[in-house]
Amino acid sequence: MTTTDRWKSLDFGPPAPDDEDPAKSVLLDRLSGGAIAVITLNRPGADNAISTEMGARLTEVLETIAVEPSVRVAILTGAGTRAFSVGSDLRQRRSMTKQQWLRQRQDFDRTLYTLRQLRKPIFAAVNGIAYGGGSEIAQSTDFIIAAENATFGQPEAMIGLSAGGGSPALLPRLLPPGRALQMLMTGEPITAAEAYRLGLVNELHPPGDLMPAATRIAEKIASNSPTAVQAVKRAVRMGDGQPIEQAIAIMMEAHWRSAVHPDRAEGIGAFNDNRDPHFHDADY
Repeated sequence: MTTTDRWKSLDFGPPAPDDEDPAKSVLLDRLSGGAIAVITLNRPGADNAISTEMGARLTEVLETIAVEPSVRVAILTGAGTRAFSVGSDLRQRRSMTKQQWLRQRQDFDRTLYTLRQLRKPIFAAVNGIAYGGGSEIAQSTDFIIAAENATFGQPEAMIGLSAGGGSPALLPRLLPPGRALQMLMTGEPITAAEAYRLGLVNELHPPGDLMPAATRIAEKIASNSPTAVQAVKRAVRMGDGQPIEQAIAIMMEAHWRSAVHPDRAEGIGAFNDNRDPHFHDADY
């Protein structure tokens, strides 16, 4: 059998068949007294490829933090220094029947829907390769920061698939549409620097500084009114793509709800007293 250099630009391959998975494929840690949830995709030996089990575990973790009032913000990252996630585990998919593949696809759809619908703020700290479903997980969060060695790609067309984890809808909203189409059609990845230049990534950091930077951002978000933060996230999400007056109406509903919430009085009182505010956890 002849070999090919077709896959060289992707800089990864299928995991070794004898690699053992960690006991938990997704980790959940809490910082700042439980206000910050750190979610880690935890299959570093497989470049954090998404197996059926990992997808189910990620859904479970997201559903857990969704109903914990003490969690005010979540950071989503990958274990190790090489990869955030290279997307679906193609070694696992190689032996699947059509029915098994379709069932896994339904499970992954639930995971991504749960991520997109999370009321709490969640952002990605992309620590390396983010390809396919891994890139789509990052795109499904509220915003992305990245390590300087990160790369982003949608190589699905290279293996005979049309991308199905959200990138055909999300990527043209995050990048110039033509650039998004080029990524989706060629499968060629872009560097973190290019992603930053195009606006896909908000901040770039040396690899060792990424999680401290993510924690600083999360601490700032967690110090604000969780009710107000969730309301403004909903206003942005629900207003996106709407006619301007409809988007303004959605915004004003969120604004007036916050105006009669106790956090408004606490925040204004703290400003006038020159003290830190004490905001209560959101109801959910």
